[in-house]
Amino acid sequence: MQKKWIVRETPPQSFLEQHPELPPIVANLLYHRGVTDAEKIDEFLNPDYTQDIFDPYLFLDMQKAIDRINRAIEQNEKITIHGDYDADGVCAATILMEMLYALGHTNASVFLPHRETDGYGLNKKNVQLLANEGTKLIITCDCGVSNVEEITLANTLGVDVIVTDHHALPATLPPAVAIIHPKREGETYPDDGLCGAGVAFKLLQGMFKKHKETHSTLPNGETHDTFEKWLIDLVAIASVSDMVPLLGESRTLTKYGLLVLNKTRHVGLQKLLAEAKLIADDGSKKKEFDTTTISFQIAPRLNAAGRMNHANVAYNLLFTKSPIEATDLAFELNNNNIDRQKLTEQYVKEACEQVEKDQKDAPVLFVKGYSWSAGIVGLIASKLKEKYQKPVFALTHNDGFIVGSGRSIDIFNMIATLQEMPQYFLKFGGHPQACGFTLASEEKYEEMKKAFIEAYYKKTEGISVEPTLMIDAELSLTDVNWDLYDVLDKFKPFGQCNEKPKYLARGVTVHTMKCVGNGSHHLSMMVKHNSPKIHKTIGWGLCGSDKNPDSIDWTKQVGSGDLVDLVFEVDINEWNGNRELQLTIVDLRKHE
Repeated sequence: MQKKWIVRETPPQSFLEQHPELPPIVANLLYHRGVTDAEKIDEFLNPDYTQDIFDPYLFLDMQKAIDRINRAIEQNEKITIHGDYDADGVCAATILMEMLYALGHTNASVFLPHRETDGYGLNKKNVQLLANEGTKLIITCDCGVSNVEEITLANTLGVDVIVTDHHALPATLPPAVAIIHPKREGETYPDDGLCGAGVAFKLLQGMFKKHKETHSTLPNGETHDTFEKWLIDLVAIASVSDMVPLLGESRTLTKYGLLVLNKTRHVGLQKLLAEAKLIADDGSKKKEFDTTTISFQIAPRLNAAGRMNHANVAYNLLFTKSPIEATDLAFELNNNNIDRQKLTEQYVKEACEQVEKDQKDAPVLFVKGYSWSAGIVGLIASKLKEKYQKPVFALTHNDGFIVGSGRSIDIFNMIATLQEMPQYFLKFGGHPQACGFTLASEEKYEEMKKAFIEAYYKKTEGISVEPTLMIDAELSLTDVNWDLYDVLDKFKPFGQCNEKPKYLARGVTVHTMKCVGNGSHHLSMMVKHNSPKIHKTIGWGLCGSDKNPDSIDWTKQVGSGDLVDLVFEVDINEWNGNRELQLTIVDLRKHE
């Protein structure tokens, strides 16, 4: 779908005068990321793990949580870590289990729900099961804040619950011993952007800080700081995969987590990276691992476990210390991901047929498949949202219920709307742009559709819902050089709320162009702009694709000597030890 291009305005003169030390291009990028005061600017450009990580005891309930966990350790009570089935939940569960084992408490286990038979979060059946197995303390991670009835049941069964979560808050909080949640009303913790694994990591820091008061090392002889830092790679993976804003503390954790990821001591991650062909047979890296590595290589494979089989496979991979077991699990995850890709492609095609049949003009899209895997509906919703630039719900039948996932456009808070109509659901949860739910009954489906569309119309009245592409600045390709790349390098890691900068160049002359890559779907185009210098560009999927009938083959739209307008990102192309600047095309138009 064609997007409206919007070039961000130049920052006000007062901001530029307030920070004369900043080059204009840096000031522009910082201003539009909301990083405007001197302290935040320094934190953003120069993240420092020793300075920019907050005291975990700033959380309102941290002391309560630490006291209850230490009592469980002292009395050797059974502790169960209850996580979630996505990459964030799995990483969070691994962090907390590593914490307990590092403190010498092995009377502990991890419970990850099955996506199709258990659903998201705690349920009463599993609470009863854990109580029957002797659990005295449940620590949730990446879930739990909406489970009022389930945690009430746990209390009646003599099981205490500590909630660590970051999802949208319900009207009523559960009766837990402690709730560690950065968005909680009245919360004193200064950063509300942590992912589930980030919150779990703060609990680990709190436990280690308390333990350090009376012990110089952990029981295994390792220092608390050393053990803690070797787990930041899991926080980075979770932060990127769960698409939390990479600003503030999450940015610092992710930046340092990537450093750890590049020399990770998690044998499971080593084997997974090798399975993804990112590590050579001799153990060397083919390139530095970054947020793109997480988004397109690591996270999809970890998520594939919960989508295709059970998230235990991903958890066991991250927690195992056995190279042999890790090799087998990495192989299984890779195969799960291949199967997931095939199913997603099939289901998305079926979903698009539903839309094209009778929903092309609908403001909100609802697609449903009787045989679709519950683990794939979120991906269906995501693909359709990108294709049609509208809010999407993808639903399927599962064990007698209708379950679904939703994905929304930036301007519309989907979870807030669901919270206004709880009568239609057995359970639901999520974030402003992503949610999951189980309908109360099949009869509620049409009512829910009608009510949601009415709410959408009401909430977007007078607001433009036209899809847009935000561009950081317009410039000449003569300004694209290694100095510019070095400036942009300071803005890494890129991710949510800190996307890779996009630039616009108008009236660019096409020199040569050809289709490249497997299937010849990608556009390689040499261009000139305001000088005789030739610039190399690459446009992924811009040579048309049989799998995407809406895609355009630009080699049939323009030719040598034609003028085009480019929206692009500045990247590096590396081959055989060589490095050159390369422009990655984000969007392309004929010049008018």
